[in-house]
This record gives sequence, C-alpha cells and structure tokens, in this order.
Amino acid sequence: MILVVIVAEVLEEYTELLVRVVEQMFRSAPLPRRLRFLIPLLSSRTRTIQP
Repeated sequence: MILVVIVAEVLEEYTELLVRVVEQMFRSAPLPRRLRFLIPLLSSRTRTIQP
C-alpha cells in the first residue's frame, strides 16, 4: 500500500513537469495565434498547475 502511494506521488510530479515542458515548448514554437488559441494547453485560463 505504501508503494502505491509513492508511485502515485512520483507520477504526479512527473506529470506536472511534463506539462511544464510541453507548455514551454509550445509557447516558444512559432505557431500562428489562431492555432495557439485552439490548443487548450496554451490558454492561461485553463492552466491549473501553479509554478
């Protein structure tokens, strides 16, 4: 049971890191403004993870 909690914590931290990396990659990519609007990950309104 303790191992499950540890794995869940590691996965949560990994997921948060992965979201930040992908978000930064998309923000630095030369994408048209309309396309950025369509990608929910790039919208600041949908961002729930605090840096």
